[in-house]
Amino acid sequence: MRRVWRRLLALGVPLALSGCAHHAAAPVTLRMWAMGREGEVVGELVRDFEREHPDIRVHVQQIPWSAAHEKLLTAHVGGSLPDVGQLGNSWISEFGTLRALAPLDPWLANGGLARSDYFGGIWDTNVLEGVTYGLPWYVDTRLLFYRKDLLARAGYDAMPTDWESWRRCLRALKARGGPRRYAIFLPTNEWTAPVVLGLQAGSPLLADGGTRGAFREPEFRRAFDFYLDLFREGLAPAIGFNEIANKYQELERGTFAMMITGPWELGEFARRLPDSLQSQWATALMPGPTGPGVSAAGGSSLVMFHGTKHPEACWELMRFLSRPEQQVRFWRLTGDLPARTASWADSVLASDPRTRVFGDQLLRTAPSPMVPEWEEIATRVWEQADRAIRGAAPPDSALATLDRLVDRMLEKRRWLAARRATGARKS
Repeated sequence: MRRVWRRLLALGVPLALSGCAHHAAAPVTLRMWAMGREGEVVGELVRDFEREHPDIRVHVQQIPWSAAHEKLLTAHVGGSLPDVGQLGNSWISEFGTLRALAPLDPWLANGGLARSDYFGGIWDTNVLEGVTYGLPWYVDTRLLFYRKDLLARAGYDAMPTDWESWRRCLRALKARGGPRRYAIFLPTNEWTAPVVLGLQAGSPLLADGGTRGAFREPEFRRAFDFYLDLFREGLAPAIGFNEIANKYQELERGTFAMMITGPWELGEFARRLPDSLQSQWATALMPGPTGPGVSAAGGSSLVMFHGTKHPEACWELMRFLSRPEQQVRFWRLTGDLPARTASWADSVLASDPRTRVFGDQLLRTAPSPMVPEWEEIATRVWEQADRAIRGAAPPDSALATLDRLVDRMLEKRRWLAARRATGARKS
């Protein structure tokens, strides 16, 4: 009998072990949505994350930017959002208001990440009514790209840093260029310039807690007049993107000497301008009313979607992609500028003067109003500015119309604010 039991035990031990292995926990699988070029290359970083976390698998789905907003809204309504993903900073307020995003403050409290690790203006685009909904992943802002040789011929060895000096420089460029030559290209169908100038002048853009337009207020009116003067004096052509065939060719020809644009142009200028001009272009901080001014805060953030069953794994992935060394690697793959300030100590980033100016400008950024309607409001800004530029409406009339349109868009926000105030008084 002892021999029989020994044989049974010998057979039973492997069976017991195989039973335990059968019930071992399977790896967690995260669904991640990422947009455009970022969605194509983030898989390289994810593979390293999976090696560090063998119990987590990440399935990345690349979404075209043109379809991303509608797909996100449809997924939210249908309850099929992914676990984690990329979200444009201007969409944070919308999806936060819809409660499609998980608040990150509980994770930030113990996660070793804070606002001080990032550019402040960029971080603030992720905060809605005191709640943090995203981690900045990559950043962008707007500043000046210009022809150094054309400035030199006009008597300037560097870009001025305040409005009046900048205006004098633009006048000198126009005088030097002659007919059909301009100092700066400011597309009339883009909101960037009037909004950035407004932020520089101290305009909140919206008033009463983001429930009304503030475009007739003195701050924005001052910036609007400065902006319109650039067209009145012929320093900028009154044309939009659709009316210019190739802005790089026009810059090469000297049709204009500068433009306000973003970091993606670093690569485009290097590819599209001829070799003879590669040493003749530079970047510069946005001039402000009395010195270097703020610019718009933009980029994309990493978010955790509401309802994920794996919040711990999502947070681990977000922390991994936020490491300075991973952000530098992501920049090398995509050209997207790192959101973590520590990443800017990288020798390549620090040694390129054109890119380094973006790091300086990112220290001077301001978020657009955190309301879901902002993108529609921004469209109305350039539409009314275009009317004023072309003489279809006086400036006062254009700004009155803009405030009226914005107030109509924000009517529901005022109603909700009134209800909250009534409830607070009753309690």
